[in-house]
Amino acid sequence: MAPSQQDRREATQAALLAAARPLFAERGFAEVSADEIVHAAGVTRGALHHHFTDKRGLFRAVFEQVEAEITEELAGLIGTGGDDDLMPRALTAFLDICERPEVRRIAMTDGPAVLGWQTWREIEARYGLGLLIAMLADSPVVNESRPAPVLAQIVLSAAVEGALLIAHADDPVAARTQVEASLFALFGDLLGP
Repeated sequence: MAPSQQDRREATQAALLAAARPLFAERGFAEVSADEIVHAAGVTRGALHHHFTDKRGLFRAVFEQVEAEITEELAGLIGTGGDDDLMPRALTAFLDICERPEVRRIAMTDGPAVLGWQTWREIEARYGLGLLIAMLADSPVVNESRPAPVLAQIVLSAAVEGALLIAHADDPVAARTQVEASLFALFGDLLGP
């Protein structure tokens, strides 16, 4: 049986994503041409434009793919237990993930520059915010004047800013130590013992 139009569309999109992601991760958005991507994917430039409008649209799809994977990985960690050290483990895991070269390049360096700060922030919040709200739901510091959605947005913003500091630091190892200590101090009551 011949593949359906839907199957062909999904295969073309998958090929473009699979070709673009390692190129963006290795060299960055600005250093990868659309022609190089379509050649690596084995499709035409018209296919890129049809499915993603342009290279920036393809980058956004790659970025969202990375964000979805980060969220899935953290959700797996969160699903492993409701122990007292869940929040510190989740924060440490998030910083570990953000130090991966692919995540650093795509999500922390090129993401804000290519997509614009506002779009980048909206996508970041869409993927991570729900997890944080769920984690904070049973926290004793959550109450009517400090609702979980507000606290979660503040924690997410601080964690992302910390990851950005690490990603752009001259000495990422020292920055990581400082960021993690600062976040733990800032959110001590939320993070638990």
